[in-house]
Amino acid sequence: MNRRLMLSAALLPLVAACAELDPLFVRDPANLPHPVIFFTEDASTLDDAAKATIREAAATAGRFGDARVNVFGYAGPVGGAAFNRQLSDARAQVVAAELRRNGVASERIFVVPRGPVAFDMAPIESRRVEIRFASPAPRPPQ
Repeated sequence: MNRRLMLSAALLPLVAACAELDPLFVRDPANLPHPVIFFTEDASTLDDAAKATIREAAATAGRFGDARVNVFGYAGPVGGAAFNRQLSDARAQVVAAELRRNGVASERIFVVPRGPVAFDMAPIESRRVEIRFASPAPRPPQ
């Protein structure tokens, strides 16, 4: 696994805990490290580790009640573009459904299937979903 991805996944609970203790620590949820969920080849099912990562992400989303939760799905280049677009969407949808089961409101979740990625990535890095928090869209003046 890519060291940067491992580090960002490992830091998420720490940064989230600091944000809980001091809300001024992280003012913009977009600055949080983004959790990554990895999948086995040609699959879109969640294992226990993935569900735990999603629970932590849902808890973080709960601390930033207005934040958007963008769910980016990826697949590898093997198997054809159409197949991999469907697979990346299926992976993102299963993560979004688990986020909803863990209390994140549907209107805050935005699924973005990215399809196949480049050949130069390690296979495990291409079979992933990233959860990225984003600042809410500005509200129009009333």
